[in-house]
Amino acid sequence: MAKDITREMAERFSRQIRELPQNKVIQNAMMKNGIKAATINNDAVVSMNHVFSHEIETGKVSNQKQSGRCWMFAALNTFTHKLNAKFRLKDFELSQNYTNFWDKFEKANYFLETMIETVDEPVEGRLISWLLETPQQDGGQWDMLVALIKKYGVVPKQVMPETYNSSSSRELNSLLNAKLRENAVKLRKLHAAGQPEEELRQAKEGMLAEVYKLLAFALGEPPKTFDFEFRDTDKLFHREQNITPQAFFEKYVGFDLDNYISIINAPTSDKPYGKTYTVQYLGNVVGGKPVKYLNVDIETFKSLAVKQLKDNRSVWFGCDVAASSDRNEGIMDTGLFDLEKAFGFSFGMTKAERLDYKDSVMTHAMVLTGVNLVDGKPDRWKVENSWGEKVGKDGYFVMSDAWMDEYTYQIVIDKKYLPEELQKAWEQDPIALKPWDPMGSLAWMH
Repeated sequence: MAKDITREMAERFSRQIRELPQNKVIQNAMMKNGIKAATINNDAVVSMNHVFSHEIETGKVSNQKQSGRCWMFAALNTFTHKLNAKFRLKDFELSQNYTNFWDKFEKANYFLETMIETVDEPVEGRLISWLLETPQQDGGQWDMLVALIKKYGVVPKQVMPETYNSSSSRELNSLLNAKLRENAVKLRKLHAAGQPEEELRQAKEGMLAEVYKLLAFALGEPPKTFDFEFRDTDKLFHREQNITPQAFFEKYVGFDLDNYISIINAPTSDKPYGKTYTVQYLGNVVGGKPVKYLNVDIETFKSLAVKQLKDNRSVWFGCDVAASSDRNEGIMDTGLFDLEKAFGFSFGMTKAERLDYKDSVMTHAMVLTGVNLVDGKPDRWKVENSWGEKVGKDGYFVMSDAWMDEYTYQIVIDKKYLPEELQKAWEQDPIALKPWDPMGSLAWMH
């Protein structure tokens, strides 16, 4: 039988607080300044030195502003690190708005195709409810960016700069999702009226025309060709005329995207290490590169990141950025806040438990650009964020190795750094996870 809260119970809890005079001081500090500010551990701040034994030269950080395109910024940043070094550029950026346009257009088509595929599913069922909750959003995954680039290439930021709606995406997302849900209604009504699948797809083409117009007005139209002009750090002028976005990526970026794979650390009982996984209904480009992960233990996970960094190559990674972190100090560390000392009780779940019980999930993507090795082992990591220069140390963060263990879930690694047994493991057909599995989360935080 359920038991309610009694007045005596509440009074007993209140007396327990009043018994210790110092609790009043802690209470006042938290009420005035907030929980995090009142409990920050200065020893942790001092220990998180922004100096690293191995660092990649990068430059000025980018700024995604009020949008959830961190995954896109992080991926494009890994490209510009190489491009800036190879062509002697300074603080050059690729257009995040260009990939953003095609991502939203492709996500609209992906959603509508999914609605056609699932027309016989009940609208009140878990699957349709899940799909309708967010028809599209700013967030994404590495493999989704690869699918876009393979199809559309990239362009310099100057060719397709940011707009109000790319930097502050709430209005656009709300309007586009409303239109897509309306389109879902129309498609399901056509099916209920007995229309064949071909009619639904013909109707979908008209819907996509409206989506394209909405995106073109809000974000601008992507260029088909453009002129690339720049002056390098030696003051030499360069010009490339009438180049396509696909040719630009091949010539100036030159990454073999097929070599880069997603490694995860998900220590839950339903995901054995050494197996590959995908997620149902997760993607953007229909027929594009599917999302695929290889799950490994955390020590293997970190050793692969170190190998790539020591080879002077940055590492895209996904994490739960809000956990035990401070954006002003630019620190991510499990010991950053003395919550247990302040409250007198612990906040203690394992990484697997946090995933299983919905306490943590990947929310943000950034770039590893350095690591501090002591006797060959990492104790802290340098992180390039995409929140501008006013947070952290000129936009860069420092992450403790303990935080990496607990709150980092994904890295993208060149296959050549994998030992032979993991390269073989990667070739396995992936196990399909449900759409709501925590490994289906998208990096979106700003």
